[in-house]
Amino acid sequence: MLLDLKELFVSDGASKDVSYALSLSEVEIAGERPFNSPVEIHAHAENKAGMVTLEIDASFTYHTACSRCLVPIERPINYHFSHKIIDNLEEEYNDDYIEAPDLSLDLDELCSSDILLELPTKFLCRGDCQGLCQKCGHNLNLGDCGCDKTEIDPRLEALKALL
Repeated sequence: MLLDLKELFVSDGASKDVSYALSLSEVEIAGERPFNSPVEIHAHAENKAGMVTLEIDASFTYHTACSRCLVPIERPINYHFSHKIIDNLEEEYNDDYIEAPDLSLDLDELCSSDILLELPTKFLCRGDCQGLCQKCGHNLNLGDCGCDKTEIDPRLEALKALL
């Protein structure tokens, strides 16, 4: 969605609200597509003293597998992003502002990059997830698997023969 900012840059105190659904169903993360439903975007742009401030609220349900036990999980996620938009950057590169030289902004690109950069690298089904047994693959959250957990360092294996 292309957000037209011309009227905001012209009049001080002007504001604009936009709400729409952004589809990220084609985005693939670690071999899976976690965005089964569209992302709900609510954006509010306002000119304050000649600078346009853009506030974005994004809410969606993230579908993935637990990073430790591989159980499928769904997480409702809400993010809030704030950006300052100017029509012309005087410096060559500045992370504090977003430049909109043609007084329009691609909201889809901005929202999708904000969301993907904010996502955590790991999702757990619960904070104390035990994961899988390294020997048999049993989900340890469901109970002990009965595998022998004692491991002997292979460098000390020769000492065991002496005893």
